[in-house]
Amino acid sequence: MLEKINAFLGKWMPLLTPISVLIGVLLSDILHHVSFLVPWIFAVMTFIGSLTSNLKSVKYTITHPFSLLLTLAILHILTPLWAFWIGHLFFQNDPYTITGLTLAVVIPTGITSVIWVSLYKGNIALTLAIILLDTLLSPFLVPLSMNLFVGETVQLEVWGMMKGLLGMIVLPSIFGMVINQFSVEKAKKWNHTLSPFSKIGLALVVSINSSVVAPYLRNIDKKFLQVALTVFVIALSGYFFAWILGVVTKRSKEETIAMIYSGGMRNISAGAVLAVSFFPPAVAVPVVIGMLFQQILAALYGYFIKLVYEKPVIGKIKEGKIS
Repeated sequence: MLEKINAFLGKWMPLLTPISVLIGVLLSDILHHVSFLVPWIFAVMTFIGSLTSNLKSVKYTITHPFSLLLTLAILHILTPLWAFWIGHLFFQNDPYTITGLTLAVVIPTGITSVIWVSLYKGNIALTLAIILLDTLLSPFLVPLSMNLFVGETVQLEVWGMMKGLLGMIVLPSIFGMVINQFSVEKAKKWNHTLSPFSKIGLALVVSINSSVVAPYLRNIDKKFLQVALTVFVIALSGYFFAWILGVVTKRSKEETIAMIYSGGMRNISAGAVLAVSFFPPAVAVPVVIGMLFQQILAALYGYFIKLVYEKPVIGKIKEGKIS
């Protein structure tokens, strides 16, 4: 029964995600009150995903850091340059929008990426390493990037972010990987049994987080739609850049999937806090709109991943069985 539910959810995840976003927006008044559940749901999802990895995979990631460094370059050099150029191209007389577009892509990678990577069987250890290192470097990289691109100074509350990472990512991941390290069969069994709950949990998290966007959707005008389209293109590009560079540099399927999600997703909650704390309200709009698209694009790229990596013919071509 659970296997059928898991297969059904996996098949319809690209559709389930935008529905979850819509539910979050429509039921924002209700879901806003259960936001305290997100860290707990997230911790359970991280644990389930990490059951497929072990401590040896972490060691390999540390001793072979090319994919890690390449993803950081995508996050903090390639995509910010692209966003900065796009912003000046379409909003040259609107410094607030340019600042918002830039801020939306210089913030650290999104911790939700570990869930998507686990769903599509990517390299969990690499994803965890990217999340942890990027978050640790964020107090230096984010202010430096904002200063270089838009001449603004910001400060990150890194201790609060680290406490969240500890509970939602680090401890559940270690627990899951230790189980895998000492009992592979038990880890596989648990992962197989709990996988449907991970997908359901993701839908809940997406709905609860999307409820934050609702106030920004009350006054939709031409300018809002222009900004939304621009944010969509930039966000779409982040995933694409990571995928292309993963293929060009001949990363494995698992590493490429980890790069796609780690390089494409952002910690938008942190970005929204920065926007509200240090800038006029107009700067927050591109950042918050990013929250609306991020999970939908993650689901869309999940569909592309299945299309590319799970098609029998393509698999044979990759293995050289078809000339």
